[in-house]
Amino acid sequence: MCDYEVRMPETLAERLEFAHRLADAAGNVIRPYFRKRMDVTDKGTPGFYDPVTEADRLAETAIRDLIQAHYPEDAVLGEELGDVPGSTAYRWVIDPIDGTRAFIAGQPLWGTLIGLERDRVPVLGILDQPFLPERFVGFQGSAQLQNIDGITPLTTRECENLSEAVICTTHPMMHFNDAERAQFAKVEKACRLSRYGGDCYAYGLIAMGFVDLVMEARLAHWDIAPLIPIIAGAGGVLTDWQGKPWHAGSNVLAAGDARIHAQAVQMISFGA
Repeated sequence: MCDYEVRMPETLAERLEFAHRLADAAGNVIRPYFRKRMDVTDKGTPGFYDPVTEADRLAETAIRDLIQAHYPEDAVLGEELGDVPGSTAYRWVIDPIDGTRAFIAGQPLWGTLIGLERDRVPVLGILDQPFLPERFVGFQGSAQLQNIDGITPLTTRECENLSEAVICTTHPMMHFNDAERAQFAKVEKACRLSRYGGDCYAYGLIAMGFVDLVMEARLAHWDIAPLIPIIAGAGGVLTDWQGKPWHAGSNVLAAGDARIHAQAVQMISFGA
């Protein structure tokens, strides 16, 4: 491990090391369920399938139990078990399995998202894919990938024009309304290559320099807050579709290069 204490205040350094413990605990819960037959519950509204599994719930419970034991005064916000207020400046943001549809389909394009906010500003984020295994970490203006080969700094790749870009979205038919789908189609047409089905893993690929642009619609706080320090730390940009700071429920535009981000924003805003 790097000497995080050199770069961060002690309390944040401690919480970063603790965040790794949270990811380890969640991974230990989730791995035995992956590519196994399991019961799946639909928590969606009519016409919108939103699956949740026992692995989702148990992983979030394991994370919350550790936080309660070590930082009981911190706030916690998670997808499956709701919002617990705290009395410190810190809030943990948890999505135990981001990409549950991929998870139940046996595809490894899912991950555990663990974020930490200080005064509601994301200060560290982890995207953990425990099956591969890969762990993306963003903190204090840098990002890294941890896997069986060790620790590698992450840097987005340069991409001057959309015509050179790889764009991703999780599902252009399911998650966009008609107007949003039309906007995505314009940007997609301007790009060199498009791929679907990435969920949170597509943002990791931006940080790695294999994907240049991700467009998504109306994501929840736990879907994005843990990814912001990873994208920013690798040199990327993450905003809403108008180029404004992202907030829960707004559409997401993430890019590895600010130049194609600006081009996409202009295309969306002015209907080019």
